[in-house]
Amino acid sequence: MSVAEILQQAQTLSPHERKELVKLLVDSLEFPQPSSTTSQPKTGAEIAALLANMSPIEFVDPDIDDPVEWVKAQRRKEADRLKPYWEGDK
Repeated sequence: MSVAEILQQAQTLSPHERKELVKLLVDSLEFPQPSSTTSQPKTGAEIAALLANMSPIEFVDPDIDDPVEWVKAQRRKEADRLKPYWEGDK
């Protein structure tokens, strides 16, 4: 039986019966339950172990010591990267 045929039959029901059918259909849906492991915060020891097991990362502009200047440099680089799009040159 197709969904269209089921809909056709459902339209013959009274409004009360259709409402009851909708409720039964919604209740029959299975929604995935959130995993209990993702809702638990990590302990300090777990975080330290994760950091210890991480592979080394490459820093961007490690020569800039001042955090404000580092952020300004990153913004300038991003603006330079996007400039052709702003000017319509692509």
